Amino acid sequence: MIAAGDTMPMLKGVKVVDLTSVVFGPYCTHILADLGAEVVKVETPHGGDAFRWSGKAAATPGMSPAFMTINRGKQSIALDLKKPDDLTAMQTLLRDADVFVLNVRGKAVERLGLDYASVKAINPEIVYAHCVGFAQDGPYADLQAYDDVIQAATGTATLLPRVDGNPQARYLPSLIADKVAGLHAAYAVLAALIHKMRTGSGQLVEIPMFEAFTNFMLLEHLGGLTFDPPNAPVGYFRQIDPDRQPFPTADGFISIVAYTDEAWPRVFEILERPEFLDDERFASRKLRAVNLALLYQEMARLTPSFATAELLRRCQDAQIPAQPVRDLADIMDDPHLAATGFFSRQEHPTEGGYFAMAHPVRFGPALGAQRAMAPRLGDQSDQLKRILGS
Repeated sequence: MIAAGDTMPMLKGVKVVDLTSVVFGPYCTHILADLGAEVVKVETPHGGDAFRWSGKAAATPGMSPAFMTINRGKQSIALDLKKPDDLTAMQTLLRDADVFVLNVRGKAVERLGLDYASVKAINPEIVYAHCVGFAQDGPYADLQAYDDVIQAATGTATLLPRVDGNPQARYLPSLIADKVAGLHAAYAVLAALIHKMRTGSGQLVEIPMFEAFTNFMLLEHLGGLTFDPPNAPVGYFRQIDPDRQPFPTADGFISIVAYTDEAWPRVFEILERPEFLDDERFASRKLRAVNLALLYQEMARLTPSFATAELLRRCQDAQIPAQPVRDLADIMDDPHLAATGFFSRQEHPTEGGYFAMAHPVRFGPALGAQRAMAPRLGDQSDQLKRILGS
């Protein structure tokens, strides 16, 4: 039991062996490390995690910007698991671990002798979190999966065509499936750890990216197919309306969201056209939903008469949710993020100055404090091998 007033990081003392690469698995262990877990990242000596090479490094090859973010607070040990001595070192790591997170496909794991049954024989209480592309009891079980593949398989690549009518299937420009699945993996590990605290038993936890992202995307987009028989098309009408876009202003763009019966009149008062809602087509929530495109089109016609800052002020005064559209390159200058200390300048011993993002969740006195910086490939190999006796 943690004593009241304990300010140690929440997962301090939890030992995680991380045999993952790219984003799905590392995003899970990134969260665990941020919350205080001791994460040992096991990498091949031959280049390490492929995500090390995903962008331009500042100093050391293999220290890409995204890698430095998603792997902060971890230790790196380089092991060739096809070599007996290195496999023995891996098994020694696992013997003392609370959690093993891996995204190696099932057959390859079995060949290495790192399948659940083999690891459980070494450490019966371990939480074994297997990050896979597809659930292992289905026909896709042995297929490889990356973010693009999952966006295609889940229908996500058909969302933008539904919005703009261009039939070309397109990916959302984010590693969204990887990150969503990584979040699922993180909470799954935490739930399994709580179960272990209650029962003393570890378990196999399977996190399939396909199922995780299907669940995520279809929450709103299953639409009328939720019912049997279906009563409407697939897709959430608000999200795929082609007129649902940031509104142009005299000097940029702004997002304005009116979601309630009370908000719509205030929006058109702000835009100095209150009589627009007198039209019987907008007399009720149901009618506004049917004619939502007309509302958006009229807003887009009116907003260019105002500067962004003026519209933002009016919306805030009227309690209407609104934000200016910022360029990605400008987000680090956001005054709110500056006030909350979201970005902090750090000094890496080999990579020099860089900016780190704070963990987005804030806790009370029990801290999920930011940990050490991202390791170079094998940075802790010698130290860990001495401890492991190999």
